[in-house]
Amino acid sequence: MYGEFEIFPFTALEEAEMLLRVALAALVGGMIGYERRRSAAPAGIRTLSLVAMGSGTFTVISIFAFSTIEGEFVRDPARIAAQVATGIGFIGAGTIIRSGTSVRGLTTATGIWVAAGLGMAAGSGLYVLAVGGAALAMVILAFFPRKPDNGHGEDEDDLEGVQL
Repeated sequence: MYGEFEIFPFTALEEAEMLLRVALAALVGGMIGYERRRSAAPAGIRTLSLVAMGSGTFTVISIFAFSTIEGEFVRDPARIAAQVATGIGFIGAGTIIRSGTSVRGLTTATGIWVAAGLGMAAGSGLYVLAVGGAALAMVILAFFPRKPDNGHGEDEDDLEGVQL
């Protein structure tokens, strides 16, 4: 019934599944972070694991943590997903550095964005999508050719010829 307060509204098994979702989110974020760390990018394993874990947690909350009125959920998961995307955009923007006409950190920013999306997938229970997406991101980051070094030890992240 709406308005009643339960100290433990979920079973231990239900909460264990929620924790599994968040743990998987941290794992897929860490997979992407591993490659970023190898590239000496500003965001590595810990950052991307925490980003994915946080977005996975927000997703689990949006799915499970709201009351019901006569069996119908009072929730809007899309609202929380939109706010996660907004917050991650802010964090990613902080990793982008402009120096003259070169831009650095764009790949790291997109890695953060992807880690958040994969964390949301894991939080939603889309396990194959989360793990497969992390594997695909690692392949893209590890094997797709970079542009020639710009003298700073990092690629210019596909912005060659863009007038800033």
